[in-house]
Amino acid sequence: MSQASPQFVDFIVDRLSGIPGITRTRFFGGTGLSAHATQFAMIMGGSLYFVVDENTRPRYEKLGSTCFAYDTKARRVQVRKYFEVPIEIIEDHEALAALARESVLAAQGLKKKKPAGKSA
Repeated sequence: MSQASPQFVDFIVDRLSGIPGITRTRFFGGTGLSAHATQFAMIMGGSLYFVVDENTRPRYEKLGSTCFAYDTKARRVQVRKYFEVPIEIIEDHEALAALARESVLAAQGLKKKKPAGKSA
């Protein structure tokens, strides 16, 4: 998977400027986006992915979105915690902001559910 262009990352961060405390970090060859130390999104290649939970995943599936996936030598791995944000949502500033806020809450909820000492 190709790395996202710095221009695309800047564009997405600018589109999410209404999310308080947003920061970006390198994340497995891509860029992770966090709000107040909770990662809620990642950018891989030319795609933006938001964290979903059991309540928000159906909306993404209804939009035709798919989860982040990558290939290993043995198999294809699907990461169902991250679903791709459709381009029509990225282009709609209000819809993107609403999904981003929802993703922050989902990520915070998943973070609270994780047993102590376990990583994702």
